[in-house]
Amino acid sequence: MKKFDDKDNGGAKPSRPKPFDWTTFLWILLGWMAISYMVNLHRAPSQLELSYTEFKKTVQEGEVAEITVKGDAVTGVFKQRMSRESLKAPATGSQEKGGGEEKRPPGEEPPGYKRFQTTLPSLDDPGLLTLLEKKGVVINAESDERSVWITLLVSALPWVLIIGFFIYSSKKMQERMGGGGGGPFGFGKSKAKLYRKSKSDLNFENVAGLSNAKKELLEVVEYLKDPGKYKDLGGKLPNGILLVGPPGTGKTLMARAVAGEADVPFFSISGSEFIEMFVGVGASRVRDMFKNAKKEAPSIIFIDEIDSIGRVRGTGLGGGHDEREQTLNQILAEMDGFSPHESIVVMAATNRPDVLDPALVRPGRFDRRVTLELPRKDSRKKILEIHARDIPLASDADLETVARRTVGFSGADLENLVNEAALLAARRGKEQVEAQDFEEGADKIIMGIEREDLVTDKEKETIAYHEAGHALTAKLLPNTDPLKKVTIIPRGRALGATEQLPEEDRYNLGRRYLLDRVAVMLGGRVSEQVVFDDVTSGAGDDLKKASQLVRRMICQWGMSDKLGPVTFNRGEPHPFLGRELTESRDFSEHTARLIDEEVRGILVDAENRVRELLQSNRHRLDTLARSLLDHETLSDEEIDGILEEQPPVEARKAS
Repeated sequence: MKKFDDKDNGGAKPSRPKPFDWTTFLWILLGWMAISYMVNLHRAPSQLELSYTEFKKTVQEGEVAEITVKGDAVTGVFKQRMSRESLKAPATGSQEKGGGEEKRPPGEEPPGYKRFQTTLPSLDDPGLLTLLEKKGVVINAESDERSVWITLLVSALPWVLIIGFFIYSSKKMQERMGGGGGGPFGFGKSKAKLYRKSKSDLNFENVAGLSNAKKELLEVVEYLKDPGKYKDLGGKLPNGILLVGPPGTGKTLMARAVAGEADVPFFSISGSEFIEMFVGVGASRVRDMFKNAKKEAPSIIFIDEIDSIGRVRGTGLGGGHDEREQTLNQILAEMDGFSPHESIVVMAATNRPDVLDPALVRPGRFDRRVTLELPRKDSRKKILEIHARDIPLASDADLETVARRTVGFSGADLENLVNEAALLAARRGKEQVEAQDFEEGADKIIMGIEREDLVTDKEKETIAYHEAGHALTAKLLPNTDPLKKVTIIPRGRALGATEQLPEEDRYNLGRRYLLDRVAVMLGGRVSEQVVFDDVTSGAGDDLKKASQLVRRMICQWGMSDKLGPVTFNRGEPHPFLGRELTESRDFSEHTARLIDEEVRGILVDAENRVRELLQSNRHRLDTLARSLLDHETLSDEEIDGILEEQPPVEARKAS
């Protein structure tokens, strides 16, 4: 006999027989019942309904041949067919003798009914039995008591159907929710989705960058595959791994890659899926999830957004015995109760590690913390290559240039950038994605879509001088990032934009660099003062960012000569209102006044530096503003061409 394998089917797995479709069966059954009801509703009755008086009259006239009595119901057979009209007509001699019937063709039955039914009255009629015997009517009697099984069936069948309907609905609900424990009988069941190796087509090769994080997680995967390699040296499997990083850095993606790499069951669930309106449901789901994981050990449990249930206990204004805290207590008990022979790893992801309960992140529970940072330039290029591998790129579309421009972009932002560029190219009918599409896609993500606002010539001139002030300050100060382009085209909430492109990723910021950065932020406002002797609301966002940056320099980085190398817990928002109310401030009111004065002093000094710089280069400012009014957008090379007529006046060095 020939053996069939996957190759005989073109490499596809043999199809399994489809399960019986109960939904179709129920619809067919309901349709059949409805049709039967309608047919029976319009079908002519097969026996004549008689009142008790009419029944006795037909017996007296000798028209009844046989009756059957069952309780108070009586059914019988006429000697000849009778109709309602014949019952009302007076009896004739020929009818009493059974004669006088109308002759009919052979095979055609006379009109009327052969059978009848009636109901006996509750009052006794002792003469009825005598009348029946006198007329020679055959009397049959049946018991009206139903059998025990029929009684049980009739009484229990509705409940069986109702319970069956709820069970069927519960299973369907679980299927829609991905196999979780939903439905009316599964509140306490875990909603964690189980993944096998064959169900995930994602692995570490699909995750660009994050080499250190991959090493940490690959070690856990190898331990689960070959624990003897580590046990021989006395190594133990970490109970928990916490993935920490800003949004969009690939925490969930990394967990899915672990599911693809590990040849063990992988349970995935979100922290919010534990919480329900019923008390104790979350803790029950935690117990059920760990129970299933222990059955499948070695296995991995992944809890996404664990901060939704793992926040610090005893904070806020809502008390300490709510459903969320009970769920957290159960997680703590399960993670600390692993037996030595149970190879279970709990992975969790969060972008708020500061709000997690200390008992959750202590050694013995989450033993290892893996930090996923924003990708650097080389990693950004690899991420772009992964997302653009199925996109036709033009020869001028250099992904390295795109990676250099997208400083601060996360992996999710880069994926969105590639998609936006492809959409823009398709909208314009192109066959390939060009560098211009990536450029405009990045502008759309950073600054928003172009606005078609109608601004007056005076407003447009003010915007041009504002952006020219930013650009000229960035060109003249020594410690600023290189200029990329300047535009006065409104985008999003901004009326214009000045874009700077760092030559490399910065992770350590110097004081001179930060002061020049603050000066560039103030360049637009100072330019309005120098040219128009007035200021506008367009500098509101610049002032906000500059003030925040200076306050961080003073309170967090110790970059103040007056306050010295001291940090102050100021300007860091807390996740809970109650925690903010009960936490004491670690500096006095006098120090707070000194901080405010120092912030103002640094901003005023930076503003004076920029004013001196722009007044000394007023002719360059005017030339740059006029070029922006003519062209609306200027690149770095065009700005250099405008400013190379005369050497700029040197700026005053920052103190």
